[in-house]
Amino acid sequence: MRIHPFQGLVPPPAYAPEVACVPYDVVNTAEAAALAADRPHSLLHVDRAEIDLPAGTDPHSDAVYERARDNFHGLQRAGVLVRESEPCVYIYQQQMGSHVQRGLVAGCHVEDYDAGLIKKHERTRKDKEDDRTRLIDTIGANTGPVFLTYRDHPRVKALVDAKTREVPLHDFTAPDGIRHTVWRIPGGQEWLDAFAAVPAAYIADGHHRAASAARVARLRRERAARHTGVEDYNWFLCVLFPASELKILPYNRIVSDLHGLSPAKFLERVNSIFPVEAGASPTPETSGRVSMYLGGKWHGLRLAVDPAADPVAQLDVSVLQDKLLAPVLGIEDVRTSKRIDFVGGIRGTAELERRVDAEGGVAFSMYPVSLGQLMAIADAGQIMPPKSTWFEPKLRSGLAIHTF
Repeated sequence: MRIHPFQGLVPPPAYAPEVACVPYDVVNTAEAAALAADRPHSLLHVDRAEIDLPAGTDPHSDAVYERARDNFHGLQRAGVLVRESEPCVYIYQQQMGSHVQRGLVAGCHVEDYDAGLIKKHERTRKDKEDDRTRLIDTIGANTGPVFLTYRDHPRVKALVDAKTREVPLHDFTAPDGIRHTVWRIPGGQEWLDAFAAVPAAYIADGHHRAASAARVARLRRERAARHTGVEDYNWFLCVLFPASELKILPYNRIVSDLHGLSPAKFLERVNSIFPVEAGASPTPETSGRVSMYLGGKWHGLRLAVDPAADPVAQLDVSVLQDKLLAPVLGIEDVRTSKRIDFVGGIRGTAELERRVDAEGGVAFSMYPVSLGQLMAIADAGQIMPPKSTWFEPKLRSGLAIHTF
């Protein structure tokens, strides 16, 4: 893997807690506006600039990208984002309860993405790519990092262990209770050497950010009088975490109705496909199990997973979709159906109960996909079903920004 130190923008320590914000794509406009209220230095004023325009403004209008650029420059003029004096990489540690994960913030090369050394497991949507491509190109910066993972490497771990014993640049706890700690590393040559032995990285979260960065690089190459491949636009902002330190939560499903079946008839149909156990735990204890909430009760489903099937077909979400959601509930395409919703595991099973009790239908509590499954699918060049993984904690944007 090629990584790259960059001379980017960082907030001074006093500003870091206010600048840092959740990824742009985990909140809608109203939620972004609420998070940025009374926080004029939040990077959401750049990543979701429609919050500073009249209600109802099209988030893809020219005015939004112009406001994003103006807000970005304003943060720099105000000294809220300051240019580093030299190229750096960073260690970014997040702590959620007892869980700790430590990643390296650096630039990754778009050629490695295009060549498949940075591996994908999701499809992207053109409209979402178009939006981030235009924002990145307009402001000349990657504000939100791509969340990458790699198979653990002892030399990298030794470097991380040593650095995190030093005094950090930033150390604060966000309102949601997640602690964020950053260490600055000028130069970083030994880190470049260590990562040269890492054969590949995998996108955990941020497929649209990565695809958009690659598109911007192609646009900039077309405009350049002489392209060399080392220009800053050829690199994009990433945080690389060892697989052993990451935590994947389930991505649960709610279907709004029973497709014309009574609860009793639906349960009978399910039992003809999967053995159903009454009184199951809301949270399945192993893969190959799904907990189903119906009529105020939890039921356990024992899935029939074919060990000889390809890596995608072996996923619990694939078996549930192919054997139950499509043939029984009529959910043929989860990307387009308005009858299915997805709930990140961070919200717990109580949210599934609340929704079904209030709105009807049925909910499915899933066992989380493993990093090994994700990597096997990416290695095979396959695509995971939509809404298969939920990584937590989420990376914050704004603690280091790559510009070009």
